[in-house]
Amino acid sequence: MCQLLAMNCNVPTDIVFSFTGFAMRGGRTDTHHDGWGIAFFEGAGVRHFVDHQAAIASPIAELIKNYPIKSRNVIAHIRKATQGQVALENCHPFVRELWGSYWVFAHNGDLKEFHPVLDGAFRPVGNTDSERAFCYILQTLRARFGDQRPERAALRGVLEELVAGIAAHGTFNMLLASGNELYAHCSTNLYYLVRQYPFLTAELSDEDVTVDFSEVTTPDDRVAIIVTQPLTTNEQWTAFVPGELKVFLDGIPDAPGNAKIV
Repeated sequence: MCQLLAMNCNVPTDIVFSFTGFAMRGGRTDTHHDGWGIAFFEGAGVRHFVDHQAAIASPIAELIKNYPIKSRNVIAHIRKATQGQVALENCHPFVRELWGSYWVFAHNGDLKEFHPVLDGAFRPVGNTDSERAFCYILQTLRARFGDQRPERAALRGVLEELVAGIAAHGTFNMLLASGNELYAHCSTNLYYLVRQYPFLTAELSDEDVTVDFSEVTTPDDRVAIIVTQPLTTNEQWTAFVPGELKVFLDGIPDAPGNAKIV
């Protein structure tokens, strides 16, 4: 199946270190060679890069590894195709607009007999189960809440119902983000860690790269990393419970309060 990676922070941060190890799984240390993509939130905008080539061979992936784009919310995906041919339109993450904001989605898994009725406002461009699920989620959110973006607690409650129903069709590990807020749902495998003061040195498991984060951060920085399988060998990763939905804001898992998404 595919590989997921996300970063959620309290200050704009680059994802070069984590993406360097992650990209190795797109054809070198793993068999996920059917395309890849990454999306960075910046203010109200999104930088969105996808490629149907394997991440290990993609010039665009080399750009991401060498160009420190800073963002507070990032989603990346490496594809191993289960539904839909290897093509640009089937590469995650997918991007759509809802409530005047961009939403970004990526999925790891395989959904069987999942053919929701879509009313036309959100329709797939490609032919993956993942993009169908994304369109269905956004369609349902719009139908439930109308034209106004809800508070976080209400949105999370509806998402918990939605992802449970979709997961009944198969494996549904997914990342969904808008603005500075990130939702992560686990069906089978998903892990996270939070890097904060006092920062330590981290060593990638897929590449011979080490970073001492105390040299490139301030004491106030906080960064959450969410991934299908741990990226480093010397950090403590926390496994999601199957069926669990977490919300990350400012690098904090399960951020408290009912503040509106920003």
